[in-house]
Amino acid sequence: MVTFSSLDIIIIVTFFFIVLSIGFFTGRKTSSEANDYLLLGRNVGLFLFVLTSVSTWYGGILGVGEFTYRYGLLSWFTQGLPYYIFAFLFAIFFAKKIHNASLFTIPDKINELYGKKAGLFSAVLVFVLVSPAPYFLMIASLISLIFNLNLFISLLIALLLSVSYLLKGGFRSNVYTDAFQFFVMFAGFILIVYSAYSSLGGIDYLTVNLPKQHLNISGGASSSYILVWFFIALWTLADPGFHQRCYSAKSGNVAMKGILISIIFWILFDFLTTTTGLYAKALLPDLTNPVLSFPLFAERILSPGIKGIFYAGLFATILSTSNSFLFLSGTTIARDFIFRLDKKHDESLLKKYTFIGLIISGIVALVLAYFIPSVIEIWYLLGSFCVPGIILPIVSAYYPKIKIQGKLIFYEMILSVGVSVIWYFVRDSFAQVYFLKDVEPLLAGLAVSVVFHFVCLFFSSEE
Repeated sequence: MVTFSSLDIIIIVTFFFIVLSIGFFTGRKTSSEANDYLLLGRNVGLFLFVLTSVSTWYGGILGVGEFTYRYGLLSWFTQGLPYYIFAFLFAIFFAKKIHNASLFTIPDKINELYGKKAGLFSAVLVFVLVSPAPYFLMIASLISLIFNLNLFISLLIALLLSVSYLLKGGFRSNVYTDAFQFFVMFAGFILIVYSAYSSLGGIDYLTVNLPKQHLNISGGASSSYILVWFFIALWTLADPGFHQRCYSAKSGNVAMKGILISIIFWILFDFLTTTTGLYAKALLPDLTNPVLSFPLFAERILSPGIKGIFYAGLFATILSTSNSFLFLSGTTIARDFIFRLDKKHDESLLKKYTFIGLIISGIVALVLAYFIPSVIEIWYLLGSFCVPGIILPIVSAYYPKIKIQGKLIFYEMILSVGVSVIWYFVRDSFAQVYFLKDVEPLLAGLAVSVVFHFVCLFFSSEE
């Protein structure tokens, strides 16, 4: 049972008021010009770049709590470390190239190099991947928990919180609200870790009260299981949010340095969230629903007021990602569908198109969240089906030595996504086959993509 004092409610409502105020106030300066509305004039400096990159990385905070509660340090080893590695590689090998391309979206680059069909199909994949549905669901779940509202009403509130100021302020409002939420999310988790340490003790308390495997970075998991998560982290190279921020940066150096500095803050925030999850497991060892491990742990150790700040931190962590994904999703509809299919190609209409895109994206996400009320299931399905079709096309787009023909890249995308979808539905039929039973749909699609791509590359080099 979770209860909230009047002070907690006031703090949470004040947080929402400040976010909305920042969004609407900063949005007043946004013009209808495409570069300004979609990318803040391509003039984002290092400070804002880091704040928005860090805050939009952690939308799945309740999932982090569940993973850490169940598996301990394995959460960091699979959900943290591989992403630092690929983010570092992205910063070194892609950030400047993407900035210098001066485009708006990933499908812009695919369309430029591989043709209209590949560009449109990549837009479908990006639209699905950046769906804010999982984040709407998490925001709605917390709103329902705090204010005792039903899921549908809570989802509508989540949509309104995310979309309202984006319609007017665009990327400028997105960036400045993210910057504020950066400080709130860190404040919330610093306070709960400090409170846990003060009231329960340090490493000695955790060592005594946790299962031994929780303090083992492998968590008792097999090497193949861990390897799968490292492959999943390849998604970082195709993250539309990373690409968007590189396009918006003031310079290529800002983009590269911004991601490298962000990695430091991601490590720090992962320390805070992982530590909180370990304390939750130690204090509450028999939870039936580990997704609520963070809220239930906060209920046990935080005093009124401090608990309100922690919940504001939870909302900040989710809402910053929800806003960013909604804007990316709306931009994809506007730029990569409506604009691309409109024969006029009038960039002055992009703001109007993005209005339409935001509304469509928000409604689609709301429906998804309502009918698939599982954050993990939404992530699993969307990632497994779409990521294999976009990794190699993006990498090869920036490295011509591994580029293949546009028609072939289109077939590669179709084939890899198709294999992922088919394998998802048929793999249970191979449950008795030792090797195949552990192959995830994402890995099946990615393997097909790699083989197809490099076979095509080999034969083209022979000509």
